[in-house]
Formats: sequence, C-alpha cells, structure tokens
Amino acid sequence: MMKVAIITGGSRGLGKNMALNIASKGQDVILTYNSQQKEAEEVVASIEKLGRKAVALQLDVSDTKSFVAFREAVKEKLTQVWNRDNFNFLVNNAGFGIYAPFAETTEEQFDKMVNVHIKGTFFLTQALLPLLADGGRIINISTGLTRFASSGYSAYATMKGAIEVLTHYLATELGSRGITANTVAPGAIATDFIGGAVRDNPELNQLVAAQTALGRVGQAEDIGGVVAALLSEETRWITAERIEVSGGMYL
Repeated sequence: MMKVAIITGGSRGLGKNMALNIASKGQDVILTYNSQQKEAEEVVASIEKLGRKAVALQLDVSDTKSFVAFREAVKEKLTQVWNRDNFNFLVNNAGFGIYAPFAETTEEQFDKMVNVHIKGTFFLTQALLPLLADGGRIINISTGLTRFASSGYSAYATMKGAIEVLTHYLATELGSRGITANTVAPGAIATDFIGGAVRDNPELNQLVAAQTALGRVGQAEDIGGVVAALLSEETRWITAERIEVSGGMYL
C-alpha cells in the first residue's frame, strides 16, 4: 500500500524540501500551511509533477482547539484521495524563531513559542494518533541550539529541548504499536528563518561557515533528504534518537 506523510509547515523552507524529498522517494504527502496557500499549492503541483499525490490543508499549529476539525479534514482527504483511513508518517516541522537576548525576551514572545513548538506539537500528535498506522513514524524537528548555545536563542532552544524530551516519551509509549519517534536537529540553514539572517547576512554566513567542520552553512536540501531517509524501510530500527544535521557545527 502507498504510504502517506503529513508534514506541518510544508509550504516553504525546510518543510517544502522535506515534502519534495519524501515525494521523490515514492511517497504521497499531506502538507499544511498557515497563511501561504499559494506557496502550498505550488508545492502540491511540484509533487504531482513527480508522479505522486499531494494535498495542502490549512492549519494554525498554535490553535489547539482546531486540531479535532483538522483531524476530520485529514480523515476526509485520506478517504477521498487514497481510499484509506490512516496515514504512515508525521513530521512536526512547523515553527518559527525569535531572536532576543534572555534579559529582553518578553512573556508574550515566550508564550507564542510555547503554543507553536510545545503545545502544538504535543496536542497535534495526540489528535492525529488515531489515524497514524501501526508501524508508522514520527519525526520532530529540533535545532542544533539544544547542544550548543548561541546568545539570543534561549527561549527558542528551550522549546526545542522540550520537544527532544517529548520524542523519547513518544518512542517509549508508542513502541508497542511499532511506531518510531526521532528528532532531527538542523544547524544553521540558509532559509528565511529569523528573517533570513543566515541566508542574507554575509558576515553571519561566513561566521557560521568558519565554525562548521564542512566549511559552509546548511541548505534546505541538506535536511529534507535526511528526513526522507528516516521514513525509509532501512531506518525502521532507529527510534528515540536525536540526529543532528549541522555539518559539524561547534565540534
């Protein structure tokens, strides 16, 4: 049976590249977007050009009250498009970062990140669990900043640290169903994250490259392929792991 992956935040950046990589490996995709419907539809079109099926659904991962309705929308699409009642892979990718020194981080900024990164990931996974097939996979996206510290990211890294702990519990509690759970932790990537700082600031780009064993900043395609690989049959025995994909930053 064809396998179907759900990727949150799949309209741009890392999520877009994950969706395309997963489709290139012969799997179908349901991707979510918050406000960028046009971009999401373009990703769907690109996946269809690869010969795979894809659907884009709107989702605000900070709005936990919408998750039951989202689950029903997923269930409806699974029936309409794939004539099935479950999916195989969940990639919790949607998120955002805020750059702010610890002493200047506001409670409002902190709460926004909690709602997206912690509550969103926790309760969306919980809501979708009845539709996740036995033997499925969960991948949570973290950050290299949980291993090394870089001033200005204390709140963001705290969120991702919580996600890494959650991943261990998912692996433990869902293992009896043959479901694996892993964390992928990207290093500095040249996307529009934090306003495109790594991508668009030459000085920061050079600084990161100088601190990276492979001598450059990461690109979205460096991450998407790893996520796709973790959804392959060959990686079925990997669970509860934190896999950093940073090119060797701050070794």
